[in-house]
Amino acid sequence: MFFKDIIGQQEIKQHLRQSMHDGYIPHARMLTGTEGVGKVALALAYARYLCCTDRNVEDACGTCPSCIKFNKLIHPDLHFVYPIVKNDKKKKEICDDYLKEWREFVLKNPYFNYNLWLEFIGAENSQGLIYARESDEIIHKINLKAYESQYKIILVWLPEKMHESCANKLLKMIEEPPANTVFLLISEAPDMVIGTIQSRTQRLHVPPVDKESMTARLKELTVGTSNRMEERLQEELVHLANGNYLRLLELLDNTDDRHEFLELFKSIVRCSWRKNLKKMRSNADIFAAMGRDRQKAFLSYSNNLIRENFFYNLRIPEINYINREEAEFSNNFSPYVKEGNVIGLIDEFTLAERHIESNVNPRMVFFDLSLKIAVLIKQK
Repeated sequence: MFFKDIIGQQEIKQHLRQSMHDGYIPHARMLTGTEGVGKVALALAYARYLCCTDRNVEDACGTCPSCIKFNKLIHPDLHFVYPIVKNDKKKKEICDDYLKEWREFVLKNPYFNYNLWLEFIGAENSQGLIYARESDEIIHKINLKAYESQYKIILVWLPEKMHESCANKLLKMIEEPPANTVFLLISEAPDMVIGTIQSRTQRLHVPPVDKESMTARLKELTVGTSNRMEERLQEELVHLANGNYLRLLELLDNTDDRHEFLELFKSIVRCSWRKNLKKMRSNADIFAAMGRDRQKAFLSYSNNLIRENFFYNLRIPEINYINREEAEFSNNFSPYVKEGNVIGLIDEFTLAERHIESNVNPRMVFFDLSLKIAVLIKQK
């Protein structure tokens, strides 16, 4: 990953480059921001830039021995820490046990999130963590002499997922790091990182990607393909993505799903309003046949649509993230999403999603949800 490959973020890139040229290289930075804005990409580009032996003003050279190793993420002075799932059968207990998968995953696309990573390593319903034992591995790595570069770089993705004892040991390392050791922490929930680590890192907030850069990348993705689209639709997708490149890719890939989910949501609302039990059962059968991942995706979509309909009543287009088809539906539905029931509706869809995750019978979950909606949407 080079600076030139990162979508937008010109000010952040310039800040990182300039601090390097000014001789100011903090021993611990924390890049914060929501998913899909390029935090991992920025950290990798910055790490490459630090290690490059023939860098220019704008970027790393791409041809020196260091850059060649960075192309495959195999530079001996670059170390990774990230959430994993212990697998005793496969003897996977520390991050390096997943290093092959991690490199493959990141090289494929440095714009990703926690759920995509867990899905990639087959974590199923397990939660990924940075376990206590990882601190010993980090201590071992930073005490090694740098092999090729002037710097040893420890890239920690999602430090908020650290076990408490690991976080406390990391704090001691950040307080007194060996010479030329650089910690790059990448967080989406920095307030969940222990306060003493927060106070000892230089925080750099990465904002949403600007609309111009998102539009330019969308045009690159769709040119010469069946996805080529009119300018109005491009503007709509960029607006819906709201500076999240990962979300833009999702919208581009799931246009048909979005339409299907909206139609099912319409059916739920209508039969709940009419208390049509026969149709409720029919919808429950449709939901049960969707498969678990799509069931969860539908419930998440529905929850978001509830929130957007509540905001829709405010009539401020800038804060609404729905497409034209959804807006047509919201013209009629949004008056029924009010202060008195919006929290209840969101809670019920959230509860339904938790039940699906816990393998509760999907027909029962869906039918019960429909009955609760029938009560809530008629509340004043």
